Amino acid sequence: MPIYEYKCNACGHEFEELCFVPDEKPKCPECNGLDTQKKISISVLQSGQGSVDTSKASCPSTSGFS
Repeated sequence: MPIYEYKCNACGHEFEELCFVPDEKPKCPECNGLDTQKKISISVLQSGQGSVDTSKASCPSTSGFS
């Protein structure tokens, strides 16, 4: 089951929630508000040499591709 990151628009609290339905909007654990928004998460990629933090990666050049 995927874990999503959310932010409460009412109190600003950020939290993670295990969601069985991707479009489900969970209650804020801080204020019990329903005005929550799913955050865009940056995933960590696995490579042959260990994990790579994509938040510090730059966009690759597209030169040489048709």
